[in-house]
Amino acid sequence: MAGNTSISGSTVTSRALAVLAAFDGEHRALSLTELGRRAGLPIPTAYRLISELTAWGALVRRPDGAYVIGRRIWDLGLLAPVQSGLRQIAAPFLQDLYLATVATVHLAERDGLSVLYLDRLSGRASVPVVSHVGARLPLHATGVGKVLLAYAPAEIQAQVLGKLTRVTPYTITQPGRLCEQLRRVRREGFAQTSEEMSLGACSVAVPISTSPGQVVAALGIVVPSLKRDRPRLVAALQVAAQGIGRSLAAASAQ
Repeated sequence: MAGNTSISGSTVTSRALAVLAAFDGEHRALSLTELGRRAGLPIPTAYRLISELTAWGALVRRPDGAYVIGRRIWDLGLLAPVQSGLRQIAAPFLQDLYLATVATVHLAERDGLSVLYLDRLSGRASVPVVSHVGARLPLHATGVGKVLLAYAPAEIQAQVLGKLTRVTPYTITQPGRLCEQLRRVRREGFAQTSEEMSLGACSVAVPISTSPGQVVAALGIVVPSLKRDRPRLVAALQVAAQGIGRSLAAASAQ
C-alpha cells in the first residue's frame, strides 16, 4: 500500500521492526528519544509507532517513561518450533533434576556468539545468579556456554576466542587456557565454572545431543561450590540430558 511507505522507501513494517531492534542486551530500557535515535527515525514517527506497539503489548512504558520489551513478544518467541519443542520436552527432566539437586537448573542453546537461556528453575540455595529466561550471556563465562562453545563450529570458536571479555576477576580471558578447557569438555563430557560469571556462584553443565556429536542444547546447574558434589551433579545432569536427547530424537522421527 502506498500509504505504508515513507519518502525514503521504508515501510511501516520495517520501521516498526527497527524500533524493536533498537533493544539489545545492553539497552533493555530506552526513552522515546533514544528509541528514535537508535531506530533512525524522527521523533514524531517513533512516537506514533511506539504508541501502537505499546497498545498491542510489544512494548511496555515504565513509570519513569522508559520503554521495555513487552510480554507479548516473549510469548510469540516461545512459539518458535526449536524453542517450544525443546522446552516442552525438557520440562519434566528439568523438574526431576531440580528435585534431585535443589539447585538452580538451566536449559540453554547457542545464539550466535552468546548463550540463550530457554528455561530456568531457581534453586533454594542463596547463590547470585544473573541469568533469566530469555537472557543472553557470554559463552566463555558460563557452564552451559562453555559446553555449547566446545561443540560450536570452528569459526564461532575463533570469533569468541578473539574477544574474551572479563566479567569477574576469575573469568578466563586467555585463549590458550580456554581452548584447553574446551578440549576437556569434549573429552570428559562436562564443563564447569568457578565464579567466572558472578562472584559466589559455580556451575557445571553437560551437552544435550540427539545423536553422537549432534549437540543441540546444554543443561546446567548453579551452586555455591563444586568441591564435594561435582561427581553427583554431573551424573544427575547426564541422566537428564540423555533423557532429553532421546525424547528429542524420538519426536523428530515421528
